[in-house]
Amino acid sequence: MKVLFTSLEGSHFQLLAPLAWALRTAGHEVRAACVPDVVETVTRTGITAVPIDSPPWYEALGAFHQEGIAYFGTADQDRDPDREDTWEEQFGYESVIVPALNSRLNSDTMIDEIVALARHWRPDLVIWETLCLAGPVAALTVGAAHARLVAGPELAMQLGTRRTFLRLAAEQEPEHREDPTAEWLNWTLERHGTGARFDESVLTGQWTVDTRPASLREDLGVPTVPARYIPYNGQAVVPRWLREQPLRTRVCLTLGVSIDSGYGLWDLDTVLIGMLGALGELDIEVVAALSDRQRAHLPPLPDTVRVVDRVPMHDLLPTCAVVVHHGGYQTKATAEFHGVPQILLTGWEWVSESMGADYEKQGNLLSLPLREFTADRFREKVARVLSEPSFAAHARRLRREVEEMPTPNEAVAAIERLTARHRKEQGA
Repeated sequence: MKVLFTSLEGSHFQLLAPLAWALRTAGHEVRAACVPDVVETVTRTGITAVPIDSPPWYEALGAFHQEGIAYFGTADQDRDPDREDTWEEQFGYESVIVPALNSRLNSDTMIDEIVALARHWRPDLVIWETLCLAGPVAALTVGAAHARLVAGPELAMQLGTRRTFLRLAAEQEPEHREDPTAEWLNWTLERHGTGARFDESVLTGQWTVDTRPASLREDLGVPTVPARYIPYNGQAVVPRWLREQPLRTRVCLTLGVSIDSGYGLWDLDTVLIGMLGALGELDIEVVAALSDRQRAHLPPLPDTVRVVDRVPMHDLLPTCAVVVHHGGYQTKATAEFHGVPQILLTGWEWVSESMGADYEKQGNLLSLPLREFTADRFREKVARVLSEPSFAAHARRLRREVEEMPTPNEAVAAIERLTARHRKEQGA
């Protein structure tokens, strides 16, 4: 069969790459539709890329990337967890998120191009990462099956909020049940003459391919194909120092490559200097994987702190007792893969403080809101995770869950069956 992957961003495609290769080695044809600045990421994996004429996600979002993040970050801080959401709040959220986020990331131009590609190539299955709603639209246009690959929290697609919205909408009088998401996607489907109407599967996928351990998944009422997360961070070289036994307990600090400011909520340089200073006071070895921007204003650091620009996390984390990170899907999942306890820095972009609180229930990590950062609080959290055995025990439990999941290769048969079922249902 022909399988089309769709992705908006390079690190998101890296989450798709192991499954793309599993399908390729099972004999299926595989292509990936992506924006131009992701083409190199795709082709380095050996998967065929099809460039789509659309700007990078950060350009597509424009001012919303800064202003919207600050707005939602402040709303999350002020939210009373014991108070139930109101219809007015949920309707306001939907009314903002469609024009400011979803329709910007999935512009008319992007959707048109992916639909044109689907009409030309005729895929049997479209697998889309959780923000790329152009994927299911293209699938419905040509009668293909479609599945959503899930690697991180459902908040990335606002599906938890969406369920609350639908519940509250059902309580309203019919004339007041406006649904901005349904209106936008119905208009988009009609524009392409699909004959299909919006239903929730356009957001959830007809089924999900879920790379998370079972204990971390939500039930969205659609079939789930579990597929073990396989760490893939792109091209990598293992440095000599990483092939030597560390002399002290090793802690990794990384903020990925996407955090280059505090989004008006906190100061990046102050936080980084404070974290490295606090870590330098502990009897540990620190490996800080930081981008050029992140390390631009760092002062001289003690010999126990090693600052690097790139290092393969799949090789580094097995040597670490703790990883401190920004909540990126790959970093978090790689730590779970290797059974490494974590400290999660929240309150930036889509990694909200409430998300951090939910994550703490896993038992293998602590979270720290960046707006509340102090060197003392940070040091205390690191020392606690290092000294309390429960964090390592829970991390090992999650690792066993990961190891028990089917590999991407073993998930292919279930994907083939579901593809045949949904294409048949659509008369394809």
